Amino acid sequence: MHAPAGAGDWLRVLRRGVPLLVVIFGCLALLLIIRLVERPLFEENRPWTPSITRFVCRTAFVLLGIRRVVHGEPMTGPGAQVSNHVSWLDIFALNASDLIYFVSKSEVARWPGIGWLARATGTLFIDRNRNQAQEQAMQVEARLAAGHRLLLFPEGTSTDGRRVLPFKPTLFQPFFSGSLPEDLRVQPVSLVYHAPEGEDARFYGWWGDMDFGSHCLKVLRQKRQGSVEVQYHPPIAVAFVAGRKVLAAECGAVVRRGVLSALTAETEPAGA
Repeated sequence: MHAPAGAGDWLRVLRRGVPLLVVIFGCLALLLIIRLVERPLFEENRPWTPSITRFVCRTAFVLLGIRRVVHGEPMTGPGAQVSNHVSWLDIFALNASDLIYFVSKSEVARWPGIGWLARATGTLFIDRNRNQAQEQAMQVEARLAAGHRLLLFPEGTSTDGRRVLPFKPTLFQPFFSGSLPEDLRVQPVSLVYHAPEGEDARFYGWWGDMDFGSHCLKVLRQKRQGSVEVQYHPPIAVAFVAGRKVLAAECGAVVRRGVLSALTAETEPAGA
């Protein structure tokens, strides 16, 4: 349990939160203006605006005081990335390292503020209704064919960050469309958050029925922050995988090993 917020806590919330909102909405306005030119010229392709999103996400970590550590290299060429899902901070952590487009559940599009931001930055929304599975697969295929590098959270939900749930094979089906490039690859990505010293190891985790506003304030008011590790694993060539179930299991295993390795290193004594 946290002690009631004092004056110093609220000053930190303002000192971090106000500049963060200015950066987010100021850059969003710039993005929308540029998009007025970008869309007629390039349609679904976005050669300019993703760089604005990446700038915002990198700046967010500087303002929050959370250290970001990246291992490996984001993939190049056609394909997608798949990651474990821990927190609302994941969007900033992954966008800060690469020019990507998220695939998100349709409910997010209706969230006040967040849904608008997600639409403006090119997020692809999918419904969990099986009756629309074929149509949604076609939308994913179209985005991949347009050269977009998509980011999926195949667990289907977020966790406390101390485990990785099985990856859902359904989300991998579009990668096996015959209309996509033969060199299509999928890159597993492991996300691990390290809590501030003295805090619960799950400090940055946002899962279950946790309230977004309360969790956001908890992060903003934290005096000394922790860090996030983003580990890019070698991409997997889809052409050499038997099917969606095999690909889902293989990606899930790679992500899980990366998370467990980072968590094990976290508990080892210094110099061990």
